[in-house]
Amino acid sequence: MNPKAQVRPSAVRRFLQSQSAAGMVLMAAAIVALLIANSPLGSRYEAALEAHAGPLSLAHWINDGLMAIFFLLVGLEIKREVLDGQLSSWPRRILPGLAAAGGMAVPALIYLWFNRGPTAAGWAIPAATDIAFALGVIALLGNRVPASLRVFLAALAIIDDLGAVAIIAFFYTAKLSLVDLAAATAVLGVLIGFNRFGVRPLTPYLAAGVILWVFVLRSGIHATLAGVVLAMTIPMECTPARPDAGTMSPLHRLERSLHVPVGFLILPIFGLANAAVPILGLQPGVLAAPVTLGVAAGLLVGKVTGVFGFAMLAIRLKLADMPACAGRLQLLGVAMLCGIGFTMSIFITLLAFPGDPLLRAEAKIGVLAGSLLSGLLGYLILRVARGESRGAPCRPHRIVSARE
Repeated sequence: MNPKAQVRPSAVRRFLQSQSAAGMVLMAAAIVALLIANSPLGSRYEAALEAHAGPLSLAHWINDGLMAIFFLLVGLEIKREVLDGQLSSWPRRILPGLAAAGGMAVPALIYLWFNRGPTAAGWAIPAATDIAFALGVIALLGNRVPASLRVFLAALAIIDDLGAVAIIAFFYTAKLSLVDLAAATAVLGVLIGFNRFGVRPLTPYLAAGVILWVFVLRSGIHATLAGVVLAMTIPMECTPARPDAGTMSPLHRLERSLHVPVGFLILPIFGLANAAVPILGLQPGVLAAPVTLGVAAGLLVGKVTGVFGFAMLAIRLKLADMPACAGRLQLLGVAMLCGIGFTMSIFITLLAFPGDPLLRAEAKIGVLAGSLLSGLLGYLILRVARGESRGAPCRPHRIVSARE
């Protein structure tokens, strides 16, 4: 039996299951953060995040350190899907690829319609989709959403993450230290050498990855990108001496081991640290500020317009087919869920407005408002929508456990 045929379906199922459950935990973390920020503990909580532990503050350890592990998982998922998954061929890439492109471009344009000058730096904030939150909402709907739409959403979000990584690398990079950049390049060369010479244990890769993270942090490029670079060097092939079906590749082993800690520990910690917006202490005008409106409108209007519009255009032009057993209203509901941009949107907010707490607060309020409304509307649309059967009748879908 082909090992790939065994690994790929269970990997997709585990991804959908873990992301759905992690979305629930992330929702709870965001609510707790908001409650703390708007309670008498708010100032102490903020001071604790700014307290230093070694060379970095606690907030920096979370946003630059723990989130590098999140980006490592993102990179592993991108590599797996492109080489041996839902994005492994051009026919599979067309529909989620065009939908993701529209879902990044239209929200950015809407944001820029509201913002000029210095605040235009936040154009990429509404361009991101939070797959954990979106799949968490879909999990609440059970069998009402076809499995094909869940896979479409997962593939779209992975392409969306790839776009976000490129945006961070090219548009949110500070002044570069050429010495540290050269050192990081040298470490990358070592990692590529590990891959080329058939090194399969993960320990050498992870040890070199820590060194890579240090040099990238010092180079001026955002440190989290070290996680993506490391992921690209992790081998996806099984050990040559043991090509039996029971052997998992280093990439699959690492991805499988990271899903639980990232989904249930790292992302909730990030949510607790960065969703703590003191709404009660802000001036009423903040709700109508250009940044707030641009982010909220970009997520709520731009995402659904871009994703649904570009997807339907691809289907109308016969470049791609409608996902199996899915109707247009269901596709619209999933496109609406793409407006949930919590994790990556807040992360880009930190990069876009590094020295302005007010602009950060405005952007975060826009993220929370746009994400909440997108999630509610997407849930309501999917709850009343029905699928379409073409040929064979469509049966209710469920996510099969990895043990089945």
